[in-house]
Amino acid sequence: MALTQMALDSLDFDGTIALATKVAPHVDILEIGTPCIKHNGIKLLEALKAKFPNNKILVDLKTMDAGEYESEPFYKAGADICTVLGASGIATIKGVVAAAKKYGKEVQVDMINVANKEALTKECVAAGVQIIGVHTGLDAQAAGHTPFADLAMIAGLKTGVKISVAGGVKAATTKQVKDAGASIIVAGAAIYGAADPAAAAAEITKIAHG
Repeated sequence: MALTQMALDSLDFDGTIALATKVAPHVDILEIGTPCIKHNGIKLLEALKAKFPNNKILVDLKTMDAGEYESEPFYKAGADICTVLGASGIATIKGVVAAAKKYGKEVQVDMINVANKEALTKECVAAGVQIIGVHTGLDAQAAGHTPFADLAMIAGLKTGVKISVAGGVKAATTKQVKDAGASIIVAGAAIYGAADPAAAAAEITKIAHG
C-alpha cells in the first residue's frame, strides 16, 4: 500500500482551504507547495492543521540553508513533514533532521537536480532521514523526463527508507509508480485540474491503497 499526497499549489489562501476541504477526506497527506507556503506563510499551515486533523501535513520548504533554524518553526506549528533540498548538502539536511527529532516528526529530502542520488540517499538514511523524494520538476517534465529511473535506483538500494514520487503522476500511472517502489504518491494537477477534484483524488487513492 502507498499513501497519497495532494499538492496544494495555489497562492490564494481561501482557495487553498476550499480545495483542501474537497480533497482532504480522499488523501492521506496534504502538501503545502513551495509557492503556496512562501506566499501565505505559517498561518496557512496552522489553518490546515486545525481544520484537517486526520491528514498529515507536509510543508514543501525546499530548505537550502540554515536547516534547523528554518524548519523548526514549521514543525512547532504542526507540520508532520518538512522538505529539504538534497542539493543543500548533508550539513543542512542534518539540521532539518535535528529539528524534526525535537517534535517527533519526519524529514523528506528532495532529490531535484542532485547529480549523485545514490550516494546522497545513503548519506541521508545514515543521518536519520525518513523519506527520499524523487521529484521530476515542471521544467524537467516539459523536457520529457519521468521519475522511473531514479525511483528504480533508490528502491533497488533497499535501505528501508520511504520513497515519495512527484511529477506528473495521474490515475493512469499510479499503479506503475506504486509497483516501482513508491511509498508516497504525490498528485497535483491531476487532482486540482480535474472537473471533480474529490473524485480524482479518491480514484488515485483507491489505486494507491489497493
